[in-house]
Amino acid sequence: MSQYRDIIVNGLWKQNPGVVQLLGLCPLLGISNSVVNAVGLGLATTLVMTFSNGSISAIRNLVSHEIRIPVFILVIAALVTVIDMAMNAFVHPLYLVLGIFVPLIVTNCIVLARTDSFAAKNPVLPSMLDGMMMGIGLTMVITLLGALREVVGKGTLFAGLDLAFGPAAQAFVIHVVPDYKGFLLAILPPGAFFGLGLLIALRNWWDLRSQRRAAQHLPAGLAQGVN
Repeated sequence: MSQYRDIIVNGLWKQNPGVVQLLGLCPLLGISNSVVNAVGLGLATTLVMTFSNGSISAIRNLVSHEIRIPVFILVIAALVTVIDMAMNAFVHPLYLVLGIFVPLIVTNCIVLARTDSFAAKNPVLPSMLDGMMMGIGLTMVITLLGALREVVGKGTLFAGLDLAFGPAAQAFVIHVVPDYKGFLLAILPPGAFFGLGLLIALRNWWDLRSQRRAAQHLPAGLAQGVN
């Protein structure tokens, strides 16, 4: 149970791909201009990471070290193709908006990094949990970034929800700032860098704050060592 707890904490906080490892930044920055787009791509990436980690863990003893990377990429590409075709069939409007970023999950460095660093060395269940938690951690970051950019750039939340759930879902769009004229920079690429920098700074501030609080409950000598 301790191993599973560490995997969850690492994926969501300590080794979060978006704000700690800084991996997979291409989709994180490119498609995070709204919550709907961010969640759509984040969930697709999470599914690919979960099942690619599980598949590669299952065959890790059958693949020689020399050809492991090409085999890993083939497995990831097959899973991405399945996800790509499923999105094309069931959420076609959202699929059109996400565009090339869905097939590009194959080249997302966080997917390959987790298969090589974790799944290739661990059993199936921990590997699938690791892929899921890393994917959820990335989805959390990209969703927060999408919400921040959408509110500042458009004054709305959940704009484009009808792309996934049909025209009736437009009623759930939240107009945070009525009659907002918009701030174009927030939904352009520079806004993604500013937003991500802010999230990284907040995460580092919270981590430092937690360390200082923990140090206050330690004996004086140990607290000086922590500081």
